[in-house]
Amino acid sequence: MALLTALGVFVLILVIVLVLAMATRRADSSEIVSRRMSETRAVKKAETLEIRDGLIRDEQLSAIPVLHRLLLRWSGVERFNQFLAQAGVRTKPGKLLLLCAVLGFGSYFVDFTFSGNPLFALPIGLAASALPLIWVALKRRKRLQNFEKFFPDAIDLLGRAVRAGHAFTSGMEMIAKELPEPVSGEFRTTFEEHNFGIPLREALMHLSDRVPLVDVRFFIAGLLVQKETGGNLAELLDNLSRVIRERFKIQGEVRVRTAQGRLTAALLISLPPGLLLVLSYLNPTYIQVLFTDPWGTYLLVGGGCLQLLGGVIIWRVVTIEV
Repeated sequence: MALLTALGVFVLILVIVLVLAMATRRADSSEIVSRRMSETRAVKKAETLEIRDGLIRDEQLSAIPVLHRLLLRWSGVERFNQFLAQAGVRTKPGKLLLLCAVLGFGSYFVDFTFSGNPLFALPIGLAASALPLIWVALKRRKRLQNFEKFFPDAIDLLGRAVRAGHAFTSGMEMIAKELPEPVSGEFRTTFEEHNFGIPLREALMHLSDRVPLVDVRFFIAGLLVQKETGGNLAELLDNLSRVIRERFKIQGEVRVRTAQGRLTAALLISLPPGLLLVLSYLNPTYIQVLFTDPWGTYLLVGGGCLQLLGGVIIWRVVTIEV
């Protein structure tokens, strides 16, 4: 009976997800504008259409009108939208939050059907609802790391372009054409923003918002100071590139010296859940009281919270920012 109930709940959640996916499967406003531009301005080049389409801001937070109005009242929706943009995710905030809610409630009801304990099912539902956000956070971290990896090469290319007599904006266009993503995409956006009338200072500040790295802030601050006070721009770019590469070198040495501490942290964090799994396999009756007795459930939830808190503290200790 419990199995049939769980299957029914699963099918119901699957139907809800499919209905919501079909309801939200509408053309984005940027695609509609791009199609209208291609119809009315067919004589324009395809590159110009692509550039303008990339600069069009889609202010619609969700394809569902009710959810869109609710998100407009949320004070943190701008930061959340920027968080998605930094990860390179083009999904609307409403769709991602809706997915989190469906996963959270679905996992909660399925686990509650099997265990019958709402206190034990609540952490599982919360963990399942956080999976899409964790995926976005990991993708954002990887994208920023890739940008930081190729950023010194972009500064070197910009310095060589300035030394060869090209304008600074022409150097940004070279970066957009020569270097891989995500460096080329971010500099292409900055270059096109400036081409379409946005002042260079404001376009560079937009770059700092899209790529929240210390090196990018140093780069923009150096450019703005040089623009106001004057000086050798090529030499400034060369020095900045050398400083960033030296920081990478120091960061590698720090990671080597803290490898033992990070290994110890990983062992300490994985030891309690690993021991729980081993005991449940070797002696199930010994560990079964934690799942059958009400106090056992309280101990599991409390232990999980303390384990999470301890893991965060340990990683903060062994992680050294350079």
